[in-house]
Amino acid sequence: MTAPQKPDRFELARLEKLEKIESLGQDPWGQRFDNHTGIATAREQVPAEAGVNGPTVRIAGRIMLRRKAGKLRFYDIKDQTGRIQLLFSRGDLSDQQWELMGALDLGDLIGIDGTTWRTDAGEPSVKVSELTVLCKSLAQPPEKFHSVQDVETLLRQRYLDLIYNDGVLDRMLQRSAIIDSVRQTLRGEKFNEVETPVLHAVAGGAAARPFITHHNTLDMELYLRIALELHLKRLMVGGIERVFEIGRVFRNEGVDATHNPEFTMIEIYQAYGDYRSMMDLTEKIVTNAAKAIRDSLIIPWGEEGDSVDLTPPWPRRTYADLFLEHAGCDMTNASAVEAKARSLGIDTTGMHPDVVVSEVFEATVEDNLKGPIFVIDYPAAICPLTKRKQDNPAIAERFELFVRGMELANAYTELNDPRLQEKLFLTQLEGQDEEDSMAKMDHDFVKALKVGMPPAGGLGIGIDRLVMLLTNSRSIRDIIFFPLLRHENEGGKDKQEDKKQD
Repeated sequence: MTAPQKPDRFELARLEKLEKIESLGQDPWGQRFDNHTGIATAREQVPAEAGVNGPTVRIAGRIMLRRKAGKLRFYDIKDQTGRIQLLFSRGDLSDQQWELMGALDLGDLIGIDGTTWRTDAGEPSVKVSELTVLCKSLAQPPEKFHSVQDVETLLRQRYLDLIYNDGVLDRMLQRSAIIDSVRQTLRGEKFNEVETPVLHAVAGGAAARPFITHHNTLDMELYLRIALELHLKRLMVGGIERVFEIGRVFRNEGVDATHNPEFTMIEIYQAYGDYRSMMDLTEKIVTNAAKAIRDSLIIPWGEEGDSVDLTPPWPRRTYADLFLEHAGCDMTNASAVEAKARSLGIDTTGMHPDVVVSEVFEATVEDNLKGPIFVIDYPAAICPLTKRKQDNPAIAERFELFVRGMELANAYTELNDPRLQEKLFLTQLEGQDEEDSMAKMDHDFVKALKVGMPPAGGLGIGIDRLVMLLTNSRSIRDIIFFPLLRHENEGGKDKQEDKKQD
């Protein structure tokens, strides 16, 4: 058992002040503080003219800055809506309240009753008439008056990042607003939100490596879900014609600027639609989400004044045309594609020709897709769960949405032929041993399709990547509260990984 850590000199000094607060009759850990307003609302009530008393307000927040000038003390506090200056005047407070103010430190949470006021310098302020301690902070801020810069500290102690680095809390609150907008858009289109299991008996719905766990009572191996798809399609079979789920998905794979092993997806299925229906819906979802946090559909991207114009309609280009334009050869010309792959340094040994096409497309096309752009009509051979075009079975009714080279959404006209689905499952399992193949062969899903699933369009959007785009964030870890990290005791490996991912 680890022994409790001894307090350092900073904590000891704060503990002395905690005792002082108790001696003055206040609870250093605070009590319920009713009827307070957000700081942003309080700022709106500050008079336009300097030196004039405005309305009284009741606010609460964390102390971020303090300074003194003669018999005045100035404190800055902030809550999740904003920041404001406090004026403590010796003449406005009782001896006890003045002494209580002296026991405060940076990081403490306090409640304030006072009068709105604007200083001669034009600073919105509150003249304090009563102070209430709501929580004494025993931890010294990481750097006085400076933002936290150490990446590892930020990620392991995200609360410090939220408190002391301007813009981080706003970005995380924007994430909530974006997700709320997505829900509102879908409800407006008469979609029904559902919840499906996170623990799966079969790891299906995507080509990804799952996390594996064990249920002790049932003595069975289970998988954390790698996709939402198959359960949502079962619900369409059951009669829910417009269905979606926003959920956590887990893939036991690599970590980089756009991938985290645990991430948030939305999957949406619309009976009697197709991939074209999903393109229209995707435009609505993304543009409404942008409007939820910005005044314009022209959004900033990067640090050099670049921007992305999300104004619909977005261009729709076929996979074949883009391949020819950027790779310089026809994707059906196997020898030319093979030669192009070799020129790009792609090792094609033992690689199926269809996979070579996909590798060349990724290497030559994707970075050039500034977008937003729908890449449509993929080779059917690399889309096993997608309906083929009726006039050309070699082409699948699929699209991917790209913005600045980043895949944001993926959609199909869904396959609902149980015979073909079963055949494709078996094709995917060729070469695997019996035990592994039985674990991944979802017999129940095929059984559900035999009952009859309506023709449908299906859409998946990476919520994390959508938030990255709309908040101009270059790493997925910037928009996830608690990204996965190595164990802290692995020393320098953490910081090396941080540099790779950022």
